[in-house]
Amino acid sequence: MRSMRFARLLLPLGAATALLATAASGEAVRVGLGSYATRLPPGAKEPPATIYRTDAAAGKMPTNDWWSSLAWMPYSERHYPHPLAVQAGKGGLRIYYPGTAITANQAAVFGFMPAGGEDDFVLGHSAAAEFPDARVDGFSDWFVRVRFAEGRSALTVSYGHGSPFVYALYEGGTPRLSFARPPEVWSGSEKDPVLGIRVNGKPYGLFGPTGSTWTGLGSKTLVNHSAARPHFSIALLPEKSEKALALFRRYAYSHVTDTRVAWRYEPRTSTVATTFTFSTTAREGDAAGTLFALYPHQWRNSPTKLLDYAYDSVRGTMKLGEGASFATRMTFSGVLPCLPNAGGCDKARLAAYVNADAAAPTPPVKDTYWEGKHLGKLATLLAIAEQFGLDEARSSLAAKLRERLEHWLTATTREGAIKPKGLFCYNAPWGTLIGCPPSYGSDTELNDHHFHYGYFVRAAAEIARLDPAWARDERWGGMVKLLVRDIASPDRADPLFPFLRCFDPYAGHSWASGHARFGDGNNNESSSEAMNAWCGLILWGATAGDTALRDLGITLYTTEMAAIDEYWFDVHRENFPRGYTPSVVTMVWGGKGANGTWFSANPEAVHGINWLPIHGGSLYLGHHPDYVLRNYSALVEENKGTRWDQWADIIWMYLALADPKEALKQFDAQGAAFQPEAGNSRANTYCWLHTLDVLGRVDPTVTADYPLYAVFREGSQRTYAVCNASKEPLTVTFSDGKQIGVTSSLIIYSSRN
Repeated sequence: MRSMRFARLLLPLGAATALLATAASGEAVRVGLGSYATRLPPGAKEPPATIYRTDAAAGKMPTNDWWSSLAWMPYSERHYPHPLAVQAGKGGLRIYYPGTAITANQAAVFGFMPAGGEDDFVLGHSAAAEFPDARVDGFSDWFVRVRFAEGRSALTVSYGHGSPFVYALYEGGTPRLSFARPPEVWSGSEKDPVLGIRVNGKPYGLFGPTGSTWTGLGSKTLVNHSAARPHFSIALLPEKSEKALALFRRYAYSHVTDTRVAWRYEPRTSTVATTFTFSTTAREGDAAGTLFALYPHQWRNSPTKLLDYAYDSVRGTMKLGEGASFATRMTFSGVLPCLPNAGGCDKARLAAYVNADAAAPTPPVKDTYWEGKHLGKLATLLAIAEQFGLDEARSSLAAKLRERLEHWLTATTREGAIKPKGLFCYNAPWGTLIGCPPSYGSDTELNDHHFHYGYFVRAAAEIARLDPAWARDERWGGMVKLLVRDIASPDRADPLFPFLRCFDPYAGHSWASGHARFGDGNNNESSSEAMNAWCGLILWGATAGDTALRDLGITLYTTEMAAIDEYWFDVHRENFPRGYTPSVVTMVWGGKGANGTWFSANPEAVHGINWLPIHGGSLYLGHHPDYVLRNYSALVEENKGTRWDQWADIIWMYLALADPKEALKQFDAQGAAFQPEAGNSRANTYCWLHTLDVLGRVDPTVTADYPLYAVFREGSQRTYAVCNASKEPLTVTFSDGKQIGVTSSLIIYSSRN
């Protein structure tokens, strides 16, 4: 069941897209007034031609997922669906539970699967010692199906996020389990289809078909024998007990065959309601539903009744539930294009900052990441210029932003040839848009698309806010929607792109690597740049009048915000192990949480990469001011003082969410000598610090029935801010009873109680 209308996001392939031109370097497809190329310009690179999939794996291949390495290599790297870790290899599927071996030090939280030799066991095939490869055989929203085949012998396994089960189907043979040392068999015998075993101190249930038997008990190889029924299941048990084994036996023969996430934004309460549904096929019996383990960001926000069982994971405690579905409810805290004019800024000084950037020469075309940061800087400046009535600067910034966006959203020269750079190219095998020039593996590895393209979408939202007609599909909106569909298509049947490419609905956050070919699984470093992308979706959907796209952005933004609080910041101080002393996990991996970045060991970068870019969609960073101060204090200690060599502006803006006066003190002491971060500006820094000094801290306890809002509190006084993205007047009601009437003007309105 879908809770959103997807049709508006999909362009008619015949009517809205047509061949624009053909040149020696390739061809282009028209989308409204823009276009994209279907071949890369000379010298550009693309992902590998081979995708390891079977014909049964229908639809565009997901990338940037926890299991993506399966599609990129003959077998796979290690996967971390949690609570289990698995890896496809020559002998079948390696299965391991990291929970009892999680360690931590100042560098990281470690919950990885060993490289080999210390596995719990390998699930293989009685008639095939080795398989030539493992291929993606199917996938759903958080499960994957893998097929191993050699001649007439085949093994198909499935597993997914939160599932303590691994399911298997056999052809031409039966299950063979290989161990490094003989496992302890604590329940069952050779004549029983079900065994309770313990390996490396961890209890598992092995569920053969009814009537099956075993050989090899007491040895390092167990073989299940059943000629009539080809199914098999393995379960990680939360404890070694007959009670737990009986519970898991109830569901072991109902294999999960589909998983679906559905979401709904409820404006009246500013709530995102999300439902996670498991579809099962009973290989025996008639049990419906399954057992599933919820991550902290899920069980903390779920009304679902859970069992008294849990697992340890690198994300914290995972709590066990049963049934065919569960739900979460999370509060959406609103976004704005920029902060309201609260009267704290010296307009002449602010105007000087804005005018300097508005008059600056346009830089050459950059790669998609650094181009995106430039566009993001202009977009924030444009909103500030409009907010403070700087009309000349606003016009100049809007013209620059529009020209640059339209350049990138057009693949051809005036003569119809494919441009050498500053364009997007569609790769059909992988179902993705590759921006040229690329950066950080966004072409050959499909990395970071949400980080890069999110800046483009948020910039486009600012143009659409000023000129709604610009956002129509027949003008430039069609190309912007293609960027959205590349990073987060909400349609599982999208003919061009996979479903929610960069966002993992069960893990609750995005993944950066397109291929995930790492021993620690996939990773995501800059959670704040992911939030920038989802904020862009919200603003674009609101300004372009696309409610479905707006609500998609609200869902991704709200869910990732909850995950950031849990896994990057651990604001509740419950998830990081005692041995992990830093205040933040800078980079979340499938098998660890690291205190470091890809590019720098500087403390400013280690902390700041999860804050930037800072704008009206960044106020979620201030929901826990005590944590802001704790995180900032840790940065000061690691940096040995407040002399900032990198990103001083970002540090001050983050600190201002809890202590604006100290932030202003540092800003005033350094004056205009600091160099703003590449995606930021002096104007945004100045405006942010002085506005928060007047308004106080963010107040997430009060919500609104319109998504473009924020609430601030200074002592007992609240300030309510709303941005009307439409042409019609509206009345916004807040959860504390405050109402604000907003005219059709696009300027942000603020009102105090």
